[in-house]
Amino acid sequence: MKNNVLVIGAGLAGCEASFQLAKRNIPVTLYDMKPEKKSAAHKLDGFAELVCSNSLKSNVLTTSSGVLKEEMALLDSLILKVANKCKVPAGSALAVDRHAFSEKITSIINDNPLITVINKEIKEIPKDQPLIIATGPLSSDDIINSLGKITGKEQLYFFDAAAPIIREDSLNHSIVYKKARYDKGGADYINCSMNREQYFAFYNYLISADTVVLHGFEKKHIFEGCMPIEVMAKRGIDTLRFGPLKPVGLDDDAYAVVQLRQDNESGTLYNLVGFQTNLTFNAQKKLLKFIPGLEDVVIERFGVMHRNTYLNSPMLLNEFSQLLLNDNIFIAGQLSGVEGYMESALSGLVCGINMTRKIENQEMIKFPLETMTGALIDYITNAYQKKFQPMNSNFGILAPLEIRERNKLIKKEKYSNRAVESMKKTISTYSL
Repeated sequence: MKNNVLVIGAGLAGCEASFQLAKRNIPVTLYDMKPEKKSAAHKLDGFAELVCSNSLKSNVLTTSSGVLKEEMALLDSLILKVANKCKVPAGSALAVDRHAFSEKITSIINDNPLITVINKEIKEIPKDQPLIIATGPLSSDDIINSLGKITGKEQLYFFDAAAPIIREDSLNHSIVYKKARYDKGGADYINCSMNREQYFAFYNYLISADTVVLHGFEKKHIFEGCMPIEVMAKRGIDTLRFGPLKPVGLDDDAYAVVQLRQDNESGTLYNLVGFQTNLTFNAQKKLLKFIPGLEDVVIERFGVMHRNTYLNSPMLLNEFSQLLLNDNIFIAGQLSGVEGYMESALSGLVCGINMTRKIENQEMIKFPLETMTGALIDYITNAYQKKFQPMNSNFGILAPLEIRERNKLIKKEKYSNRAVESMKKTISTYSL
């Protein structure tokens, strides 16, 4: 079919892009290499697999991630709708049962009559038809090599880490307790408090524990946004206490607190918040025994570190996420330089909308810089090229407010309200 769009990759971005195209009566052929072939980090056969965490961050509208979700809701995001149907308790954050989430997305995509799914690896990128590449940060070597032939540019790499997942029934419930930091949301997190002596013992083991050996070039490209806990710890003895182990807002006088977040709907699995790691499996077993309440913990999935790949997008993409050297090709998801699950889905959503408009000879949309959507796409396509790193949603990338506001909460409210109103106006203007 003349207007058939090829989408490569059935992660969050690829599924969102396919859904948006089909919604607008554009037929899609969606290729995904699973279950025939999987990356080292993927375990499920289905689409939209969440690898390193089940959290999709805050729902609160005065947070950048909350604004992003509100804009996606206005744009009728498939990923957001399904996430809300598969959510598990996580205070003010949106966390999901990752198995149910993947199963539901897979079913919706497979059942759509305008989407043809082909479970096969694409090794050579076609150049002469409408194409959205959404192969993600774990893109295969063949795809990256083929993309390199088109762009003629060297690709950049960083390394990402995932946290361990543990069994709830192996916790010592006489020690751990449920509560959220600052009483935000319900008591949805399990807390493991440490006194000063316990923290120092934990810290001293952590900074000397065995890690999986990385090659020289890999060490230079550890992404700041998902740093292994052992790397963070080596920046200073109090770094963790003011980061993922921050004890503020809890019941006791803990020196540090490890928090556990529910990972599945039944509540049998929990992951360790902020515990992305590259420690060896044996070292992970020993480290968790230093945490009060986890002395006999059963680890269901060890933390792992894996290669993530992204483009130097400011050099390669235009403001619509099209390749400068071939405007038939859009790049969606984390491969484009956005960081985060929802940001990846949003990128696929925007590519789906603009691919439709390109096919129908309509003006493509450059979303306003007052919106988180527009600011994020603008950042990845206009950032400083030589030191480009992936970016997630944050208030710092939004267009400045016209009137300076010193009160942080009021400032966030103004940013949020302006973003939502700007997105509503954009949707009305373009009849989205």
